[in-house]
Amino acid sequence: MKKFWKWKNRTVTNQTDQTPMTERTLFLNGTIAEESWFDDDVTPQLFKEELNAGEGDIVVWINSPGGDCVAAAQIYNMLMDYKGSVTVKIDGIAASAASVIAMAGTKVLVSPVSMMMIHNPATIAIGDAAEMEKAIAMLSEVKDSIINAYEIKTGLSRARLSHLMDAETWMDANRAVELGFADEIMKRSEALAVEEDLVPPDDGEPFSETAVVNSLMDKIAAKCKTRPKTNEQPKVKADSLMERLNLMKNWR
Repeated sequence: MKKFWKWKNRTVTNQTDQTPMTERTLFLNGTIAEESWFDDDVTPQLFKEELNAGEGDIVVWINSPGGDCVAAAQIYNMLMDYKGSVTVKIDGIAASAASVIAMAGTKVLVSPVSMMMIHNPATIAIGDAAEMEKAIAMLSEVKDSIINAYEIKTGLSRARLSHLMDAETWMDANRAVELGFADEIMKRSEALAVEEDLVPPDDGEPFSETAVVNSLMDKIAAKCKTRPKTNEQPKVKADSLMERLNLMKNWR
């Protein structure tokens, strides 16, 4: 099993009395589960055991293009059920299933150059017309469950959230805060303070914003050509998005 999460205890300063304290930090880096957690009793249990192995408030750093919606749903539920405060910090990207996990934060902070993306769930179905109808019904139910998480966090109407998902909506930091998917934009010092603790990619290169952008450039650039299906979201301009990507490359 390839773990996409990592726990690390960090010593930080208590802002109330300026004394040192231990902060539990969870890093979700990369694809959320290489394989589905559906009908998997071992992996979710391992994540839950590690989550509950300590106590107190936790910080969750997310840099993920998404992945398995079942895994995302279970992680969301575990974080929502956690007794302490959960602060989510998005330093690179929180797209698709990763955006669902982000909604579990008591407070959600985004880097000034981070991105969020929400869209409709997808699947692969094989069979006759009856099987296709079952798949359509299943996707509709999955979408409703995802909207539940977005609605609780943002306070937006279900109809508007549905339209945003239909249009495959990409949000920069300002847009994420404006729509209620995030609460605040991080200060530069906050984003850089944890860089040395972030999980390195498999090739062993040090983690950086440049590594994030380079690994996702092709996927994000392809989305530049996506046409919105409703009037809810303006057409994504390739030049504008590429400017953001270049900014992310140069930001430290």
